Amino acid sequence: MEQQLILVDEQDQVIGYGEKMEVHEKAQLHRAFSIFVMNDKNELLLQMRAVTKYHSGGLWANTCCSHPIKGEDQMTTVNRRLMEEMGFSCELMPLFSFIYKAKLDKGLTEHELDHVYTGNYNGAPIPNPDEVGDWKWMNIEELKKDLQENPENYVYWIKPAFDRFYNYQKKTLI
Repeated sequence: MEQQLILVDEQDQVIGYGEKMEVHEKAQLHRAFSIFVMNDKNELLLQMRAVTKYHSGGLWANTCCSHPIKGEDQMTTVNRRLMEEMGFSCELMPLFSFIYKAKLDKGLTEHELDHVYTGNYNGAPIPNPDEVGDWKWMNIEELKKDLQENPENYVYWIKPAFDRFYNYQKKTLI
């Protein structure tokens, strides 16, 4: 049986559970998380989603993104998925959450209450090829510019998440 995603209302209260593909076909609001890992050079670790992913294959995304699942503490899932996708762990801190809805390829829709986490890491990841096609460190100023100039190279959710993350980063540097 497929892992059950957590369906929520706009206040992040659990209202049910659903199988991943059905949730995305029906555009149901569900919990998700996005991880933004920075290094000491003010660079963000990006991953290119494997072309075999169920949607958005071959597009650049933040360090890691996935869904909390029924029966597992969210922080446990966040740490587990970072290790499964990128092959490393680091201390992660929750930053903010937001809701977005976007039509994707393959007739799917993301409608997520996305919880965003950040961490610091200075090594090289060991990505899972089933999840990640490529990776790179990118200066956040360069990424901000590239997101504006070449949005077609990125997953939909990175833009609203990155804008909030960028503003958070700027406030903490002041």
